[in-house]
Amino acid sequence: MDIGTAKPTASELAQVRHHGIDLCSPEDFYSAGEYGQFARDAIRSVFERKSIPVVVGGSGLYIQAIVEGIFSGEHRDEEIRDRLKKQAHDLGLEKLFQQLQEIDPEYAEKIHPNDAKRIIRALEVYQITGIPFSQCHREKTEGADFQVQYWGLRWPREQLVDRIHRRVDQMVEQGLVDEVRSLLEAGFSPELNSLNSVGYQEIIAFLRNQLSLAEAVELIKRNTRRFSKRQMTWFRRIPAIQWVECDGEMNWAPIARKIADAYAFPFEMKR
Repeated sequence: MDIGTAKPTASELAQVRHHGIDLCSPEDFYSAGEYGQFARDAIRSVFERKSIPVVVGGSGLYIQAIVEGIFSGEHRDEEIRDRLKKQAHDLGLEKLFQQLQEIDPEYAEKIHPNDAKRIIRALEVYQITGIPFSQCHREKTEGADFQVQYWGLRWPREQLVDRIHRRVDQMVEQGLVDEVRSLLEAGFSPELNSLNSVGYQEIIAFLRNQLSLAEAVELIKRNTRRFSKRQMTWFRRIPAIQWVECDGEMNWAPIARKIADAYAFPFEMKR
């Protein structure tokens, strides 16, 4: 899943050491809680080499999993919830209840097989944290033992939309359709969480003759725009973010220098 996830290129991987690339297979379940533990271990290894780790990405939930850990009873993810509702509609609620019975038989025994709200909520929590809902108030994953600085790049909405559209067009030009076709031909189910995501679900619909390619591309653009709005809503709740205003004609060097200068004196891990 290289193109649809905008994975770093071979050249980029050769220039800077990356962590967490090609970490698991498309059919593997991987929660935000598991990611938080993995990322904290990777960050500590960078500190041990006397370097400064940089976490780059757009998922607020996963960043929070690194910094604060996950308390499963409190966390919600609109995208995961919407995906589960779609699966309930397409596959039937019975299928989701069977999933719940497999991952959390204790909680499944307490609810009715037709209680869509509770079934979806329990699966949502599990997909976020990797912790069964029956345990959600008894366990909390570890938080960070290091200091954090947040930097955010803020684009005018019109320019952000243009960048999203150009990025989607570029992904299609790079071979997104062939990538998705190869995954399906390799036997990966289109119902997997990894494939039930923006970019992949729309191309799958195209390959199933449910959409034209033009319609699929427009849907990817629309769904990415919506995702970007949810990202901004999440990050606006973090007062510590230092925002950098961007514009289409800008020289990136001053911004890179500004952020780099903030790390002139490496943070020490808390003792």
